[in-house]
Amino acid sequence: MAMRRRLLFSGVVNAGPMAPDEGRPVIIFPAFMVHEVFCRRLCLSLISAGYDARTWGMGLNRGLEPDMMVRLQDLVSETHDRTGRKVALVGWSLGGLFAREVAKTMPHAVERVVTMASPFSGDPRANNVWRIYEWKTGHRVDSPPIDVELSRKPPVPTLALWSPKDGVVSPDCCRGAPGESDLTIEVDCNHTDFVSNRRAICALLEALSIKIG
Repeated sequence: MAMRRRLLFSGVVNAGPMAPDEGRPVIIFPAFMVHEVFCRRLCLSLISAGYDARTWGMGLNRGLEPDMMVRLQDLVSETHDRTGRKVALVGWSLGGLFAREVAKTMPHAVERVVTMASPFSGDPRANNVWRIYEWKTGHRVDSPPIDVELSRKPPVPTLALWSPKDGVVSPDCCRGAPGESDLTIEVDCNHTDFVSNRRAICALLEALSIKIG
């Protein structure tokens, strides 16, 4: 209950750099078995900082479903066409894996990817939820229904936020090895707080403002 109150009703975070270009579109992908409404504080904080931010509009993240990638690609294409600008993708945990894979297929429409506690590297079972994931989705974590190479960096600026105190996913899997992202940023919070913790949101604002390349 305390976590629910914190995620839904905590105030906007105003600290951190403002959007380097007003109105840059950002789409937020939630974590596994988390409804997008729990990204409310994060989304409102990005809007307050000058971004055209929104959540993915699909409600609960139930894991990789058969048409998931097509729906996400359509969402990014629609946002790109509507705004005339490349879109920044922000993904929390499993949502970050989705964001990386979408960016690999349409770099013309994606400005950057920022993952938050997303296990894109190493052993896919180096976490506390892989059994639940397999039970809910009906496929193994190492045999998804689409061809993916999770550790391969997307061909756009890619930043990874991770915490040594994650508590759910191996920190090394979220930080990755050299070459699997362009920049890593350490955050002092646990896995479930990445979209509500002030330090994590400030780290995300920094990641969105950094120029890479």
